[in-house]
Amino acid sequence: MGGKAGRAGRVGAAAEWLRARLREGPPAGPTRPEFWRSPLRGPWLTSVLGLVLLAGTAVVFATGLLSYAAYNPDLAAVNDRTPDKGWLGFYLFAWPTRPHWLYRLTQGVHVTLGIMLVPVLLAKLWSVIPKLFAWPPVRSVAHALERLSVLALVGGGLFVFATGVLNIQLEYVFPGSFYPLHLYGAWVFVGALVLHVGTRMGLVARTLRSRRLRDELRTPAARTTAEPPDGTGLMPPRPAAATMSRRGALGMVGLGSLALLAVTVGQSIGGPLRATALLAPRGGEPGAGPNGFPVNRTAAEAGITAADTGPDWRLTVRGGGREVVLARERLLAMPQHTAALPIACVEGWSTPDQEWSGVRLADLAALVGFPPGAAPDVLVESAQRRGSFGSAALRANQVADPWSLLALRVNGAELSADHGYPARIIVPANPGVHNTKWVTRLTFGDPA
Repeated sequence: MGGKAGRAGRVGAAAEWLRARLREGPPAGPTRPEFWRSPLRGPWLTSVLGLVLLAGTAVVFATGLLSYAAYNPDLAAVNDRTPDKGWLGFYLFAWPTRPHWLYRLTQGVHVTLGIMLVPVLLAKLWSVIPKLFAWPPVRSVAHALERLSVLALVGGGLFVFATGVLNIQLEYVFPGSFYPLHLYGAWVFVGALVLHVGTRMGLVARTLRSRRLRDELRTPAARTTAEPPDGTGLMPPRPAAATMSRRGALGMVGLGSLALLAVTVGQSIGGPLRATALLAPRGGEPGAGPNGFPVNRTAAEAGITAADTGPDWRLTVRGGGREVVLARERLLAMPQHTAALPIACVEGWSTPDQEWSGVRLADLAALVGFPPGAAPDVLVESAQRRGSFGSAALRANQVADPWSLLALRVNGAELSADHGYPARIIVPANPGVHNTKWVTRLTFGDPA
């Protein structure tokens, strides 16, 4: 009994100490409203930034879901980097092959717009940071739930943007796979965002109606004043004199986004802007010659040796209980077809259309008994020893497309080792990592 009484006494003393501290008010530092002095903070600026971020995030999220669908993750385990996705895969569909630039467009928009939104996200966080230090930290159960939703919103946003940028720059630096981390983080962020928008949209609409954007953009710093207090906790109680107008703040954020656009977009659209793509470590200037376009992983990085690509290389084609083994000379003797297709990667970089030539996948399926128009799914396996996506499964619609090739040449020349010699896959609108290089085996009808 004495032990229980002692513990109860200690708990009571701790509770009384906490109540006393709360009665004393917030400690010195950012928990005190007077700590925050900028007159620019307030519902209007926060609402403008939030509206821009909301619109941009909707596009980034939609294109991200399309990027996930492009991997055909419900086709085979080798394609799926997000195990136990459950209902998150409710929308998945067979990824089409036309238009042939589809993945280049959706992933280019996803990455480029996501990077452009970084200044907007940081500015939005700056505008609401006093709320993150509000005192007391928790006033009630409802307030605690609200704080948790804000934590999910802020933490999820920072996590999703940070993982995306790091993957573009460093490639697979995370414990585990980038794909589940980024996808699950995106759902947490978007779920918290939907909840936040649902509870704040009325306030945002009233706030935006209270001040005209045109008037704010004409107001210089000398006439910029703080918004009147309205109970949101965003405005400082003792604002300092403005050193920048709201027009200047919005302009600075916009210029930051435009600067990131200038150093990113060239990796996706090519042309002269590719030289300015400073944030594209694998999508910059590619070099000269028929094979002079970017690669994500070189032969050396994939562990490919001279023996893997030498005269003894063979392609094994299996399916329907049959097996055919082909030397490269045999493949070159088969009917050759051409297709002008880009390479587009998850990091956002892509190439212009390259002219590939080789054997149609449908013709290889016919070698093991699948007639034209009846080609099934196929499992593609590579000789690579290091890195992800050493194998990939393609759907029947991808196999059947006449532009889907086992490519042997590009732009009139032999494939280079880095581009997949002796043979590689090229499929319209396909993510680059599923255009498998250094192919050694095709198994039709068994993508598992």
